[in-house]
Amino acid sequence: MNKSDLRQIILNKLEQRLQVALSATQRAIDAATDEETVPEHKYDTLALEASYLAHGQAIRVQECEDDIRSYRELVFRESESITMTSYLVVVDEDDNEKHFFIGPSAGGLSVDWQGHDVSILTVNAPLGQALMGKEAGDEAEFNVAGTSYIYEILCII
Repeated sequence: MNKSDLRQIILNKLEQRLQVALSATQRAIDAATDEETVPEHKYDTLALEASYLAHGQAIRVQECEDDIRSYRELVFRESESITMTSYLVVVDEDDNEKHFFIGPSAGGLSVDWQGHDVSILTVNAPLGQALMGKEAGDEAEFNVAGTSYIYEILCII
């Protein structure tokens, strides 16, 4: 199993996100600077709202660029226990298998890799925190909104 291939798939998806964010930013800038958004009276806030949106979109572009940079600089580590860059397969209480990759950012992003839906977890997520340092055969228990979840770790790559 080559994690470099997985990283490239993640980078491709992050690049797609960046392109969408860049396009949205440009549309917001165009709307903020369009002559039709010039205020007609003191209560006309269309241009101001458009500029706030453009600023928010620019921040999103920066976040996308930061995510891409963090994956390009990622150093893979081999370990018996779960660490950053671990690929793992877990099973929940209903015997549903789930595949995760512990990454530096972009938590929640899912990619298709080798026929599996792989979700990215960060160490800041409740499940990511519960899994860190565990080994194959261990169980990880965590709570979200008062509901308890338990996963058994089948394998770590």
